[in-house]
Amino acid sequence: MTNLRARRTSTVLVVAALAATATTTGAALLSGPAAAAQGCRVDYTPNQWPGGFTATVKVLPGDAAVSSWTVTWTYVGDERVTNGWNATVSQSGSTVTARNASYNGSIPAGGSTEFGLQGTYGTSGGTPTGFSLNGVPCNGATPPPTTPPPTTPPPTTPPPTTPPPTTPPPTTPPPTTPPPTTPPPTTPPPTTPPPTGCAGAVLCDGFEGQTGSTPSGDWAVVSPDCSGAGTATIDTTTTHSGSRSVRINGAAGYCNHVFVRSTKNLSGVGSVRYGRIWVRHTTAQPTEHTTMMAMTDAADGNKDLRLGGQNGALQWNRASDDATLPEQSPAGVAQSLPLPTNRWTCVEFMVDGAAGQLRTWVDGTAVPGLTADGTPTHDIDGQWYNRTWRPQLTDLKLGWESYGGGADTLWYDDVAVGASRIGC
Repeated sequence: MTNLRARRTSTVLVVAALAATATTTGAALLSGPAAAAQGCRVDYTPNQWPGGFTATVKVLPGDAAVSSWTVTWTYVGDERVTNGWNATVSQSGSTVTARNASYNGSIPAGGSTEFGLQGTYGTSGGTPTGFSLNGVPCNGATPPPTTPPPTTPPPTTPPPTTPPPTTPPPTTPPPTTPPPTTPPPTTPPPTTPPPTGCAGAVLCDGFEGQTGSTPSGDWAVVSPDCSGAGTATIDTTTTHSGSRSVRINGAAGYCNHVFVRSTKNLSGVGSVRYGRIWVRHTTAQPTEHTTMMAMTDAADGNKDLRLGGQNGALQWNRASDDATLPEQSPAGVAQSLPLPTNRWTCVEFMVDGAAGQLRTWVDGTAVPGLTADGTPTHDIDGQWYNRTWRPQLTDLKLGWESYGGGADTLWYDDVAVGASRIGC
């Protein structure tokens, strides 16, 4: 890796923090293209941290079933949605639109379904407003008792006796329909938000099974190209969790390469690979090129796809042609960030071999400069896409390579690789 290229500004850094749980009641929901049903509700429950947030959104159609749904709302701050699950979520200005997935469009009367999203913010505006379902305001924005009654009585005088029978029925059916159909919608959602542990991961290791001072068993110490002063040991004094971690003493100079390589066969993860590592290091990243994680790419002559640093910031590097992400221009490097020192940092990545895309998160926040989205962008991934890139990653190596004057001491812990996002 000669240079790191900054990721695309199109991927916003940290997700909008939402101050309170926006739980709503009231209003109507469309059941089909025209009819509106009573009792529609959209419950918006955020979970925030400085600069970012996730939110669970529960859709309840009330007294009428829907075969498909579209939920919209408006942020009053500068929140930006960056990711969604169980729905297709998009944002235009401050307005967010979420459309059902292929498997959860039908919601029975009295039933519900959930979807989730993630985002960033600079200044949170608090609770979102203007919730609507299929174009009809929800959460009390259009009180059902007021609008329906006036519409029915005025047209005809005789019907006063007929409407009453018509109004109760909508209330009666729901109670009977919901019981059998409510459980199914509520079961899937819990499995959809990004898991926080190692759920579904092919590789999940906190190094607690290591019994000696040298990594062994599921890990092997390797020194690509040449070895020297670099060392890899099991440490019991500095850990992210549990009682053990891997310590890398990374020496400066080209011939001091040292890594621990997973002995698990990771080639079966699939074309989309998600990874998470907790890393702690002591020395700010130098101007020279360094590597702290590498993965063999079978589709690129078994050369490594490398994550490290250059010009004081994180960068991806492709060993076969030394392309960097972001490009090492001042504007490109500015789209990345330095790896924090003397504290544990969660680094996540996603590599989509079929689409030739790559994404990176640091402490849950997407890094624009470390994102290759398939469309070449100057200063970000313009150099990355100077040729077709369809990686087939087969392993995982954690350690240190210095191609100049950089030395560092690093610790790795709670490492995971799988086919879906694992989370920090």
